[in-house]
Amino acid sequence: MLEIRDLSLALPARTDHSDADIIAVSNLSLRLQRGRVMGLVGESGCGKTLTAQAILRLGEHQGIRRTGGDILLDQQSIFAMDDVTLRKMRGGRVSMIFQEPMTALNPVFSIGSQMLEVIHLHLNLDAEAARQHAIRLLQDVGLDDAGHLLQQYPDSLSGGMRQRVLIAMAMSANADFIIADEPTTALDVSVQKRIIALLRNLQRQRGLGMLLVTHDFGLVAEMCDDVAVMYAGEIVETGSVEDVFDHPAHPYTRALMGCRPEINPPGTPLPVIEGNVPAPGLWAAGCRFAPRCKHADQACAGKVALHQWSRHQHQARCVHVEAAESC
Repeated sequence: MLEIRDLSLALPARTDHSDADIIAVSNLSLRLQRGRVMGLVGESGCGKTLTAQAILRLGEHQGIRRTGGDILLDQQSIFAMDDVTLRKMRGGRVSMIFQEPMTALNPVFSIGSQMLEVIHLHLNLDAEAARQHAIRLLQDVGLDDAGHLLQQYPDSLSGGMRQRVLIAMAMSANADFIIADEPTTALDVSVQKRIIALLRNLQRQRGLGMLLVTHDFGLVAEMCDDVAVMYAGEIVETGSVEDVFDHPAHPYTRALMGCRPEINPPGTPLPVIEGNVPAPGLWAAGCRFAPRCKHADQACAGKVALHQWSRHQHQARCVHVEAAESC
């Protein structure tokens, strides 16, 4: 349904005296299928949100430019869409659930006005039909007294309620594909669990394609069919959730999975990945993870491509990928 082909994105130059591109995402390719959930995983600063926003061309007003590649929605390039087609696609065919529910809603407009704006834009409904549609959506995401809720303002809602409103808004125009960017980050654990179950149920009932942007492998295990691990602007491993979880091939994937509290004995220090994600433009010349990798050697200094690991039917960007079987 949606294919990202060799996408590269550049940030604005750091100073007025330089016009050099600062590449933030490089040669990224993903295939996203109808009815399946793809998890895009990595630490903050890896380029996950930039990639997700590029699907809707949301970064352009901030000076983020495409320097190569394409994104195809049912074989149509989103970068070739005119303004009218692009507005219909945003929220109509592809919707996004933004991170930080406490700030994603406009505080000066009621819930009803924000929901009805989306419905009026994409569906040919009169005022009462649009209102009833909004009420049904709020009820579908588990919010009671939905008619009264339409009159409320975001500051009167809890974080969990706001996130449910954002999910309802994303579903309001019957989109085929949903981008969920860290949808549970600002919520407490009990609310997170309910939101995860709600998203998964809605995705299955409607047969939606979904891209779930997260740093949480536990969430990937609960929600996703496929997973792509991203580091320093590129995909370092991709495959089905079963293959990647059972046979993680890239050292970065294994390190991220090893940091999960639930797999470490109580009372023991949590493992950490030493160092930080390098800023765009400061990546290592070869394997970008090599400066933080305990297994790096001279072979990692050259350019590393994604290797097909035929036994497990997934790919990893590591020259030592076969050695992962013994790890």
